[in-house]
Amino acid sequence: MFNRKKTFSHEPDNILILVTGIILFIGILMIASASSSLSERLTGNSFYYLIHQICFGLIPGLIIAFIISKFSLNFLKRLALPFLIFSIVLCILVFIPSFQYYYGGAVRWIKLGPITFQPAEFVKIALIIYLAAFFAKKKKENKINSLEECFLPFVFILLPFAVLFLLQPDMGSFGIVCLISLFMYFCAGGSLLYSSLLVVFGIIAFIILSFIAPYRFARVTTFLNPEIDPQGIGYHLNQNLITIGSGRILGVGYGNSIQKFGYLPQPMEDSIFAIWGEETGFIGCVSLLSLYIIFIWRGVKICQNTPDDFEKNLACGIISWIGIQAFINIAGVLGLFPLTGITLPLISYGGTALIATLIGVGILINISKRTI
Repeated sequence: MFNRKKTFSHEPDNILILVTGIILFIGILMIASASSSLSERLTGNSFYYLIHQICFGLIPGLIIAFIISKFSLNFLKRLALPFLIFSIVLCILVFIPSFQYYYGGAVRWIKLGPITFQPAEFVKIALIIYLAAFFAKKKKENKINSLEECFLPFVFILLPFAVLFLLQPDMGSFGIVCLISLFMYFCAGGSLLYSSLLVVFGIIAFIILSFIAPYRFARVTTFLNPEIDPQGIGYHLNQNLITIGSGRILGVGYGNSIQKFGYLPQPMEDSIFAIWGEETGFIGCVSLLSLYIIFIWRGVKICQNTPDDFEKNLACGIISWIGIQAFINIAGVLGLFPLTGITLPLISYGGTALIATLIGVGILINISKRTI
């Protein structure tokens, strides 16, 4: 399992590690700032959420990422199916009263004693591992473009998650999972026709689901017309725009955000980019975007230079996951995309999301040692 001489041919991608470290550092700084008011008001300790993120997200995430960066990816490949089944079981547990935890009108979390976590985050990594193995196998068998042998089984794999996510409801996470899966299928050599059909079906499903659920329809309406009901359904988006616009070019200075004092909903979660923009301005926003672009660039290089199909698919899935999620979060804050509640990778508050993302980074670092 730890055959270093034969498997690890060179040092990992140090640029990737450095950029990840910088983004993580920014995340810790921003949680300390964005959560201070809410933390003081709810717990009496301005650093409660910061300490929680470090102890239950950053530290365990870094430990697991380090271990998995040394791990045998062939062993990980053999565990692909058990991981997938385990992730489905976790998603089912959110509907069992003794385990479920309500927050924001949804049942997306599991509560085990003092520990609360969101299974959807682990679904992303489990599904990426499984699909990486599945597509590598189909490509080896020259069946990657087969409707019966590859595409339909691929769609069937997504169906349980479609049902479980929409029942929670968590359309944002399911959308991310679908986009990651579709991107992996296409990059593995899948049919452009089948990929296009799935995109069309996804758009139709999104429109139907938006009309079925009033809160989803309200988000789309607000996106199309941000001025509508600024104190109601348009409040969150308008406050995002006010917050990020207040930063101007250089920002108001670290820790000096005004909007975090009860004006901006979820300042340390999916709206943390707005607080970053307020405190660091246009320069800070461009700098953070540049860091994500460099991260994705290094991931693409790793993907291109990996000779093994399974590892190539794995790298593709991880990069598409982090890249798509970062794009949707930032675009939502800027009013370029409907708000989804999707967090900003490696920065937003949430121990489960941080651990899952660092697991993905650990795998990517592992793959970078095997590039040619």
